[in-house]
Amino acid sequence: MTDYNDSPELKGSVLGQSTEYVDVYTPSLLYPIARKLNRDVLNIDESELPFKGQDIWTGYELSWLNSKGKPQVAVALFTFPCQSSHIIESKSFKLYLNSFNQSRFASAEVVKQHLIDDLSNAVNSTVKVTLYSADDYNCLACTPLPGECIDELDIEINNYDIDACSLNACSSKVVTETLHSHLLKSNCLITSQPDWASVIIRYTGEEICRESLLRYLISFRTHNEFHEQCVERIYSDLTTQLNIKELEVYARYTRRGGLDINPYRSTHYNDTPFNVKINRQ
Repeated sequence: MTDYNDSPELKGSVLGQSTEYVDVYTPSLLYPIARKLNRDVLNIDESELPFKGQDIWTGYELSWLNSKGKPQVAVALFTFPCQSSHIIESKSFKLYLNSFNQSRFASAEVVKQHLIDDLSNAVNSTVKVTLYSADDYNCLACTPLPGECIDELDIEINNYDIDACSLNACSSKVVTETLHSHLLKSNCLITSQPDWASVIIRYTGEEICRESLLRYLISFRTHNEFHEQCVERIYSDLTTQLNIKELEVYARYTRRGGLDINPYRSTHYNDTPFNVKINRQ
């Protein structure tokens, strides 16, 4: 457990609290949390971030009424830049989306603009929003993860406390490779509910010992941190402990409350990361 969970910001979160669901459009339900809380712990300077990237959320339960009172539904894709000063606490995001349910809007474009404006104001950065119809299956098709899966390595696990020092290279040879694992599990910082994910790691640098990488990823199993924070911790630990020239870390978390969160951090890429979706989402 990190030492920032007693901050007033986190204590004021609606996570883990009994709440009343509001079905009338209410932007004030959004609850921002400063990224700085966790980045200070990781010694990340927000004025000079060591990575680029974004947090990609999928909202599967968005609905509103048209001007005649007829329900409309959509799947929403939200893209938050990692340079934003804040993230949105996930339960408040769910409550906010539910507040559209019994509100009338002239069109899907009007709904989209409200989403862009409200979320951008909450995180102090421009948020991209794309709405898909319920019949647009191609936008969320499941795909295999790129690279080699390391989950079948025959290793023994005796420690579930994160130890970045356990990461090591198996040779000084510089390689470019993509690895992935489905065994990442962390826990919500506030409620300790389990968060399940698959993670992709693409890098150029000294060849990483795969056994040490798998042990390291499994060691998050009892760790309490938000999704975005876990990915930034993985990125920071890999770049600190290993001689890596280029790195991408992308986690696809399973959904909770109709939302999934998929953080992506990279040394060099600005655009959309791997176009993937796991079957557990």
